Amino acid sequence: MSDDTIRLVTIGRIIRRRWRLLTLLTVMGALVGYGTSMLFPPRYTTSASVLLPGAWQERELLTQTEVATSSAVLDRAAASLGWAGVSGRELRDRVSATAADGNIIKISGTADTPERAQQLSDQVVQQFVTFATHVVDDGTDSEAATQPETLRKMVVQTSRRITDLANAADPGRTVESVQTRTELAKLRTALQEAINKLDQADPTAGKANMVVMGPAARPASEAPPTKMQLIVGGALLFFLLAVIGHLTTARMSRRLRSGPEIAAALGSTLLGTVDVPGERPAHRPEDGGPRARIRRLLGIDVRWDTPSPQASGDEASRKIRYRRVCTRLRDQLPASPQLLVLVPDNDEVARRAAEQLVAEAESDLLLRVVGVSVSHPMVPDRDNESGALVVLSAGSWTAGELAGIAVACADAQHEVVGIVLAGTVQARPTSSAGRPRDAAAAALAVGDDATGGSG
Repeated sequence: MSDDTIRLVTIGRIIRRRWRLLTLLTVMGALVGYGTSMLFPPRYTTSASVLLPGAWQERELLTQTEVATSSAVLDRAAASLGWAGVSGRELRDRVSATAADGNIIKISGTADTPERAQQLSDQVVQQFVTFATHVVDDGTDSEAATQPETLRKMVVQTSRRITDLANAADPGRTVESVQTRTELAKLRTALQEAINKLDQADPTAGKANMVVMGPAARPASEAPPTKMQLIVGGALLFFLLAVIGHLTTARMSRRLRSGPEIAAALGSTLLGTVDVPGERPAHRPEDGGPRARIRRLLGIDVRWDTPSPQASGDEASRKIRYRRVCTRLRDQLPASPQLLVLVPDNDEVARRAAEQLVAEAESDLLLRVVGVSVSHPMVPDRDNESGALVVLSAGSWTAGELAGIAVACADAQHEVVGIVLAGTVQARPTSSAGRPRDAAAAALAVGDDATGGSG
């Protein structure tokens, strides 16, 4: 797992084998989200828009948004609303303003009820329009404001005088009279164009006439995050954290999985790999403590990071692999050998494989199964044994733990003569379970491995 790419099948394996634990953590996340929603009251948000007629630059619109959320506007809005304990400073966290396309200022208000949210938005808009209009009016000098109107009256009088002069010119067809009338007409047109440009250049023309584009709508739902969003978010967060925790633990695992690594840690050779039909281990009386019952209830008593068992042959095919291991032991040991079969504690697969190995051994090969603690390995002293055979499952133990078993064997003067790896397979209904023993022996003599792996 430490070097494998995380695939969807890995995620599926976690969900399939840890669904009880994941369900519990998901429910806990939902409860945490529900508790969080109790700490924050529901919030409702609505908005109203103000149209600013005339020509406005982008920086001027940004200035208006700052004005809408300024203390001058919010203090007046708080005074008009008259809510107990709510001041303009507190409204600053509840009111926001943004500039939209088309010279529109959008003012949003947030409150604990839909009615209050609507009242807040409408009141802030009203105070903003009043304040902005007052600022524009006060910022315009009264004398300067009357000058354009006086100039317009003078232009009108001058235009009339030009018309009178044109009518009083020599109505004849002389060149001088025609030129005079033409020049007077051009002068009147130039004066009119100057007035039009003056109107367009007036910086305050139309800007004080802000238009409120209707009252704020009463919100029909809570503003995010809602209670349901917090509940779903908490459940999803706990679920993802649980999956990521499983993946991280598997990535950081130092358990040995390959035969050469295990053989190097124990300082011996691999004699073969045997199969054990996959089944849920039986619960022994010594495993009946509260913690063990909780582990079984949550489904964490079975490892999730081991691959799914592959389909195997029939029972006779599996026995062939055990007999091959026994044959190799006889070949490298003296006549009538006695061996100590060491099985790590809590390795149920290895224990079942060791029992099957003892059952398949001939009378000239005496095997005695002994459990050994991995945390504090202790091996019986040597008596008549020719050595020790270690049976264990791959991916269950670290190099340090296996080295401890090797040291315990050396301390008890036992030589580790070999290693047998046990793995689980999916048992098939066999039609040859009742084959005579000599038929299985004939298959062994042929040397074909029914499971497809090297034994």
